[in-house]
Amino acid sequence: MPMKPKRPCRSPGCANLCENGEQYCEEHKRLAERHYEKFTRGYSAGKRYGRSWKRLRDRYVHKHPLCERCLKEGRYVTVEEVHHIVPLSEGGANDESNLMSLCRSCHEKIHHARGDR
Repeated sequence: MPMKPKRPCRSPGCANLCENGEQYCEEHKRLAERHYEKFTRGYSAGKRYGRSWKRLRDRYVHKHPLCERCLKEGRYVTVEEVHHIVPLSEGGANDESNLMSLCRSCHEKIHHARGDR
């Protein structure tokens, strides 16, 4: 059975040929994968929040099982999110004084008011 003909690499200006239906040569394949991970796949919470955040979050939810904003209004709604009062991107920390337990609705309202989402 004849083999497929080699095709040029899709990277602009590259004259290398690719085998077996590949779109990029070995030189540009890693660059294309890195670009895909960064721009096409979107945000990954696992990169910013790791195992230590999960443990801290679980501890905080155990201490504060109800939405703090709803509780002030006399409603009892269980926690779905743990919110950073001062975001990590703005210099906030994972201290308990910087955390707030919220339901998803209240969490979305806060971020909508901030213009984050």
